[in-house]
Amino acid sequence: MTSSASDTAPATTPMWTRRGTAAYRRISVALFLAGFATFSLLYGVQPLLPAIAQAFGVSPAESSLALSLSTGMLAFAILGAGAVSSAVARRPLMGASMCAAAALNIVAALVPDWHALLVARAVSGFVLGGVPAVAMAYLAEEIEPPGLGLAMGLYVGGTAFGGMMGRIGISVLTEFMGWRAALICLGVIGLAAAAGFAALLPASRNFVPRRGQAWSDHVGHWAAHLRRPGLPRLFAIAGLLMGAFVTVYNYIGFRLVLPPYGLNQTQIGLIFTAYVFGIVSSAVAGALADRFGRWPVMVSGMVCMGAGLMLTCVAPLVGVVAGIVGLTFGFFVAHAVASGWVGRLAVGSKGHASSLYLLSYYLGSSVMGSVGGWFWGHGGWWPVAGFTLVLVGLALWSAWGLRHVDVARQPGATMGA
Repeated sequence: MTSSASDTAPATTPMWTRRGTAAYRRISVALFLAGFATFSLLYGVQPLLPAIAQAFGVSPAESSLALSLSTGMLAFAILGAGAVSSAVARRPLMGASMCAAAALNIVAALVPDWHALLVARAVSGFVLGGVPAVAMAYLAEEIEPPGLGLAMGLYVGGTAFGGMMGRIGISVLTEFMGWRAALICLGVIGLAAAAGFAALLPASRNFVPRRGQAWSDHVGHWAAHLRRPGLPRLFAIAGLLMGAFVTVYNYIGFRLVLPPYGLNQTQIGLIFTAYVFGIVSSAVAGALADRFGRWPVMVSGMVCMGAGLMLTCVAPLVGVVAGIVGLTFGFFVAHAVASGWVGRLAVGSKGHASSLYLLSYYLGSSVMGSVGGWFWGHGGWWPVAGFTLVLVGLALWSAWGLRHVDVARQPGATMGA
């Protein structure tokens, strides 16, 4: 595969990219950069919420809008991106989205007004919609099925790395330069990641454009995926687990700046090194799911999340940090498996299936992340932990119905079919 191949050349028989080839490595690195840019730009403001609340004189729940509006707009933009991606080449759409989001992150750092910052963050989330759904569809279309789990795991690992470095880097920079200069630096890094992505990603070989489709056609594709056995449960799991995960990371900083901890901005940012475990676990989970089955690996991740949430309730700081590590490890295990499972279960129009998964994923982040602020404001950390444990319990209940879903027995589970 070379980058000069047509992005829109139809393929009646899939020309899979096999694991271990040079093209496979290029795809993996390029999609790692896409995941890195998306999550660093999206979640870089998360550790800054206490500083932003102080700078603009808003409450913790109001400050969370700097993140929740971005993820909420992203959730709905993904539906449109999934529809547009059926007619537009994959690589240019993802590259343009990354560049626009990075530029808007710089704009958000420069505006003086709270509402203007919210507008810039909301638009940034909207334009990022061109990356996640299309990235998942690209992998499902191009990677040979036996290697899809690892490739999807590496992409999710990129999102974990972006989430970690965005949060840690911006926390350290804020300590020395202020939060506005830190946001500008993050935007510049996002532009560099977009350039690397465009240089590395090979053009699609199996993508067949479908121009001139009416919106009723897209609605039909989404409806078909919602009727597909197993897919609605995976969509629900995405929203519930992401809601729990983001709620903890949104408000743990507010807890740790208070006594008895009294941590500063840099120290709070270092808590996000827990994302290292997300990077490792997502790649490992994809490979384990290919070998041992998706359901047991995904459920194990959920159980690990629940144990981590309970640990965050202990008083010693080391216990709180251990709980965050457990939560992070378990979340990325479950997410890596679930996202790859969507690509295997979807029959045709994989971009539409990915968009539904990510709609639920980011709506969970937006809605639950802000609702968690109500629990923080009405009782502190224990209500927040209880709320997130309920979300994980509901995800486990949804996963129970997937225990007998076997992709090998699903007609049309691969693109060739």
